Amino acid sequence: MAYRVVHYINQFFANIGGEEMAHITPEVRTGALGPGLGLMREFQGEVEIVATVICGDSYFNENPEAAIKTIIELIKPFNIDGFIAGPAFNAGRYGTACGAICKAVQDELKIPAITGMYIENPGVDLYRKDIYIIETANAATGMRKALPLMANLMKKLLRGEEILDPEIEGYIPKGKRKNYFAEEIGATRAVNMLLKKLKGEEYKTEYPMPEFDRVPPGKAIKDLSKARIALVTSGGIVPKGNPDHIESSSASKFGVYNISGIEYLTNDKYQTAHGGYDPVYANEDPNRVLPLDALRDLEKEGVIGSIHPYFYTTVGNGTAVKSAKAFSEQIAERLRQDGVDAVILTST
Repeated sequence: MAYRVVHYINQFFANIGGEEMAHITPEVRTGALGPGLGLMREFQGEVEIVATVICGDSYFNENPEAAIKTIIELIKPFNIDGFIAGPAFNAGRYGTACGAICKAVQDELKIPAITGMYIENPGVDLYRKDIYIIETANAATGMRKALPLMANLMKKLLRGEEILDPEIEGYIPKGKRKNYFAEEIGATRAVNMLLKKLKGEEYKTEYPMPEFDRVPPGKAIKDLSKARIALVTSGGIVPKGNPDHIESSSASKFGVYNISGIEYLTNDKYQTAHGGYDPVYANEDPNRVLPLDALRDLEKEGVIGSIHPYFYTTVGNGTAVKSAKAFSEQIAERLRQDGVDAVILTST
């Protein structure tokens, strides 16, 4: 007899729609669909997805308590043995929802629950200590690699088997440590690692430390009334039609646009290209994301010296840290060359 599980996906992977349908409330459908069909192939009859729960990313993140309560009630009648969500890859709201519902199901129904995410997904830091999260690629192109790992881990949890190290099982380290008996004492292991490090050989530390980017703060501007201020945004504000075709997610570029002589951004000439939030209010008034109107007032009042005649824009959702860092370095160098004193950076 196969183990019974429920699978959770968002509106996109349920083929209901994109951001325009992110408001949909939780619903349940019998059987597997979307990525669940791939999971079923990997389960090879040992596990059955008896139902799929679908919820819009915006609805879940704007109503987390109500969404969790509703979803728990929807899945209770199926009398399941496990729960699986995603994979969410680098979709932030989807990842946060997957993590939250997995933790809730695990805590309330006392059954194993897992998901899959890219290491930079904000859901990882929020839930890695509570649930198993299979490490995935940045985008859905990594689906084929993610599904076998998720299926294998779920099968082992359902069987009650020992879960091995993260490198073996493919999950993101949970930050928990286990005592074990090593063949060599700690002093010997430490010296051996040191010798390997001195020789330039590969070694593995037993106590990896978190890595943080250290960015020294910029010096304060003594007189704003003489400063040139630039506008930069990851909110995706672009001229109407998105002439440079900046991607709505996982951006590979940024845009530079002239705002000389423009008092404020109008909705007939500007829009957002961002695919990670509801664009209605940004498209209605682009100044809500890129506050040119407010900055022009400060310029007229003499609070700031001048506004840089170009603004820089890209899309932040799904964009890898490596890409974002490269964008920032390129933009910063251009602004330095143009004599800009400070930047107002907006996000969404």
